[in-house]
Amino acid sequence: MERDSRVDAYIAKAQPFARPILEHLRSLAERAEPEAQEDLRWGAPFWILDGRQLCGMATFKAHCAFIIEGPGGGEAMGDLGRITALDDLPPDEELVRLLKEKAQRIRSGEDKAAKAKPKPKPEIAMPDDFAAALEQTSGAEDVWNGFTDAQRRDYLQWITGAKREATRTKRIATAAEWIGEGKRRNWKYESC
Repeated sequence: MERDSRVDAYIAKAQPFARPILEHLRSLAERAEPEAQEDLRWGAPFWILDGRQLCGMATFKAHCAFIIEGPGGGEAMGDLGRITALDDLPPDEELVRLLKEKAQRIRSGEDKAAKAKPKPKPEIAMPDDFAAALEQTSGAEDVWNGFTDAQRRDYLQWITGAKREATRTKRIATAAEWIGEGKRRNWKYESC
């Protein structure tokens, strides 16, 4: 494995307490999977194997994190919680075993299958008053039918999310006007 100078710089910039932790985690990653390549992702060091993320580490003001499987379940990012000293780490053999198991899942393709696809968002029914407003606005129905599901959802969430009837009525009128002009819900921010 070739060391990445950006990871060297990341470790050098870390708080003094974090440097030995980061160096130790780096050497464990190298030992567990020599074929993995160092990279910087989201500004932090990660090891990539066959295009997939094997593990990563990050440092913060008062702690470090080590990521193997994901965000973790505790109060800190990573699988091991807040790491403030080398003593906070499990035994080296355990970490190497976890990394080797992850590498095996990556190579076998299990790692890709393990990620669940997000559930599709439930469909929002077209309110009758909104449908009527689109019918009455010139060209609005054609534009509406040309919108993607996400673009329609933006408008429908905005309209159905109104708490007062007066707000809902105003939003329907505004939406029909904008759609008639070919505008998406957040058209004001498209050129930002």
